[in-house]
Amino acid sequence: MYELNGKTALVTGAGKGVGKGIAIELGRAGCDVIVNYNSDRTSAEATVAELKALGRNAIALKGNVAEATEVAELFYQALKTVARIDVLVNNAGVQTWSSLLDLSESDWDRVIDTNLKGSFLCTKAAATHMKVRSDGSIINIGSGCNKWPFPNLVDYSASKGGLENLTKVSAVELGRYGIRVNCVAPGAIEIERTKTELGDYAGAWSALTPLGRIGYPQDVGRAVVFLAGEASSFITGQTIYVDGGLFTRPPWPAEHEKR
Repeated sequence: MYELNGKTALVTGAGKGVGKGIAIELGRAGCDVIVNYNSDRTSAEATVAELKALGRNAIALKGNVAEATEVAELFYQALKTVARIDVLVNNAGVQTWSSLLDLSESDWDRVIDTNLKGSFLCTKAAATHMKVRSDGSIINIGSGCNKWPFPNLVDYSASKGGLENLTKVSAVELGRYGIRVNCVAPGAIEIERTKTELGDYAGAWSALTPLGRIGYPQDVGRAVVFLAGEASSFITGQTIYVDGGLFTRPPWPAEHEKR
């Protein structure tokens, strides 16, 4: 039930980080993968090479998900290459660090356009294709920001909060076509970008996480594999937190004194 043999997935922003981890885990499950990228072709081709080493068919396709014309071209090129797209993973995202009062309009627009509008555009394109077969799985990649407001990440938090409700509305409207829409919300995941956020990223977040460790891209990828396959065939409109319990745990001031 966790095998995806014969299926094809399109993963946006899959050149590195969480997106690459998702693409590789889908490949391990037997899925062929279209690796979308915006500017870093080298990383996308490296992901493709790893997928081919697993015996999967894979191709890198350029496209800025924030632009409707580029999304249309992305899906056009994809469907010239593969017979169908069974799984869409809306992973592409950007993040800026700024307080609310200092945040520029241009940064707000870039984050909302990529993270939220991009997911809308890709969902619409994929669902239009999937409804013909009355089957498909769309998986949005959220964040702890789905649940908790993160300081100095107002645009990012707004985009991920919006993505949570985009997931729910899409699930309700697309269910009649046999299309399922869910969200995976990662916690502290160690990737190239996050390792630069703190001097000891792993140590700082492991101490706050009930399971006592940080996450890795493959942890997110395995949740995506579950939602992409038959094991989750009656699950839609849901968010799965892949966070080791981090965003379930409330602050507890006296806890450190009991250890």
